[in-house]
Amino acid sequence: MNFVSDNTYGAAPEILEALARVNSGAAISYGGDDVTARLTEKASELFERDVAVFPVVTGTAANALALATLVPPHGAILCHADAHIVVDECGAPEFFTHGAKLVALEGAHGKLDAKSVVLALERFQLGLVHHPQPAAISITQASECGTCYRPDEIAGLAAIARERGLKLHMDGARFANAVAHLGCSPAEASWRAGVDVLSLGATKNGALCADALVFFNPGDTRDFEYRRKKSGHLVSKMRFLSAQLLRYLDDELWLRSARQANASATRLSRALESIAGVEIAHPVEANAVFARVPNELARRLRASGAQFFDWAPAGEGHTLIRLVCSFATPDDDITRLADVAAG
Repeated sequence: MNFVSDNTYGAAPEILEALARVNSGAAISYGGDDVTARLTEKASELFERDVAVFPVVTGTAANALALATLVPPHGAILCHADAHIVVDECGAPEFFTHGAKLVALEGAHGKLDAKSVVLALERFQLGLVHHPQPAAISITQASECGTCYRPDEIAGLAAIARERGLKLHMDGARFANAVAHLGCSPAEASWRAGVDVLSLGATKNGALCADALVFFNPGDTRDFEYRRKKSGHLVSKMRFLSAQLLRYLDDELWLRSARQANASATRLSRALESIAGVEIAHPVEANAVFARVPNELARRLRASGAQFFDWAPAGEGHTLIRLVCSFATPDDDITRLADVAAG
């Protein structure tokens, strides 16, 4: 019963088949192949505008390279205190930007709110050499707490960014889960709401090892390709990354996989919230469940074979745990965990 992360399960069979298909014959290296060209066409069709797409191997590379392209070394990036770029990327954004400052802000259920962003921006003096200069806002979709920004919430943050000459970056490691929950189009959840660049995740949702950067404004790519090469993230056999992403976006595989993961999380949440002493800490809007559970229950679940992540202490005798479902989480595992929790 593995609920540690949506990274723990393998790749979707359709994506493995796509990799096998591009394995025969020769192709131009470093992204000059036909598969990568078709990926750009597919992404442009999906997002309903011409976009620039750059496959990379990891989400950390996508985030760090995006921010390094948008933000100067003396810049500041406003983000949530629980954001992946703050907590889980070992300083990669700071390293890739050559020193830009991450400004971590609090916000309910893992999301930034417009008021806190405005208050934070007011603390910077523009043009004062002693202050880093605000250059970008970064949001996570779905958030680290499993909640989703509505398009109007994104638009509100984007308006603040535009007014102050900032860029808006979206860490979309679970973008598919968010779009599946919101029921809107990819365009409505991204550039139409004001997002400048999207780190489009696929690895957590069925890819073997492939994420991508999607730039919605060609002028923002600037020196990106040089940065990707210099940092060691330009893959020579690019067709193997592009094939994963192309199949991921084709025939709504990305949305079907996300809907399955989301549905599993909803089912798990409903089972847990009926247990005495258990409290669901955040709205379950994607594929993660955060639950405050008695420590004795957490021990009993682990003793039964359940695996999950201890997010934080939650008061005397309780722990806040995170359980994440994937497209491949077996229904039987949810049933078993629920039965153990019920005692």
